[in-house]
Amino acid sequence: MKIKTTLFSGALAFAVMTSLDANAATSGAGNSTNANPNAAMTALFGDPVVAKGKGFEIKRSELDEVLMGIKSAIAMRNETVTPEQWTALQANMLNRLVQIQLLLQKATDADKAEGKKKSDVQIAALLERAGSEETLDRQLKAAGWTPTEFRTKINQEATATAALTRELGVTASQAEINKYYDDHSADFEQPEMAHVRHLLLMTVDPVTRAPLSDDQQKAKRKQIDEILKRARAGENFATLAKQYSEDPGSKDKGGELPPFARGQMVPEFEATAFSMKTNTISDVVTSAYGYHIIQLLDKIPAKKYALNDKIPSTDIVLSDRVKDLLTQQKVEKAAPSYFEKMKKTANVEILDNDLKAAVMAADAAALTNAPASTP
Repeated sequence: MKIKTTLFSGALAFAVMTSLDANAATSGAGNSTNANPNAAMTALFGDPVVAKGKGFEIKRSELDEVLMGIKSAIAMRNETVTPEQWTALQANMLNRLVQIQLLLQKATDADKAEGKKKSDVQIAALLERAGSEETLDRQLKAAGWTPTEFRTKINQEATATAALTRELGVTASQAEINKYYDDHSADFEQPEMAHVRHLLLMTVDPVTRAPLSDDQQKAKRKQIDEILKRARAGENFATLAKQYSEDPGSKDKGGELPPFARGQMVPEFEATAFSMKTNTISDVVTSAYGYHIIQLLDKIPAKKYALNDKIPSTDIVLSDRVKDLLTQQKVEKAAPSYFEKMKKTANVEILDNDLKAAVMAADAAALTNAPASTP
């Protein structure tokens, strides 16, 4: 199913998710750190207020906190960002922080309840992706967040979004939901999916992705062959994966991966998974990551979702997700002029001279529906 919406539609929620993704590969057992680069910078240069308005102030450390994950993701993808693009990105994130503070002052009890409901869904999805509370906490720590800070940020943005939607008075009718569903029929078709456990012994360095030495790779091959014999002799596959797998994303879940369609995994892994029968164990599969053993749990037949169906792995009805998407589109159109008035009423000032002009440019671009340049 390819409906164009996400559990992480908010800019700050996206920054948090990005920071977790950027650190997940390097936050395995023993690799987490107590070092907080933002704290170190604050100790050296202080923590000036970069924006303020009626009832709130935003400090440089708060902006740096939400930018850190995006910066890490850019570096991991070996992308380059011009100084102008980075300034524009900082301005957009600072704008979002300002908007959240203004909206939190307007939030009603109903907005807070809706925000908690939505943030709980987001946190549950991240927890499922991480595999365990311990793994999620480790990833948060590596990204420079405490669990409390993380939950607070997600909840605040979800509450602000609920307040904004109420303030603007926008929603989507059932007729609009039905039309979107009919017009985007292909987005609601789920192809055949495979649901597997796997055990991975890596033949590349988990950080640099450089190949291990020939001797190391031979040792890994010998080890995976021995593990395969034990699995086929009847030992519990999940227990073996928890003990030996080097995939940090699935190890704590006994190697279990979320169901996937064709085109989502490396070719060797995918071809083997879709050729297997339920409850069988594969031969050793070699990929760019290393040596895998796959256990097929089941295959999920292709289907088209109806509006009253629940989205897989959630309690969310599809029609509600479509309604959220359409409402969000209306909010995005109406929000710029609303925020312009809010900022004037609250006497918002951007105190960072380097960002002041960029924030003004972002505001002007939003009002003309021409997004400011970002990477």
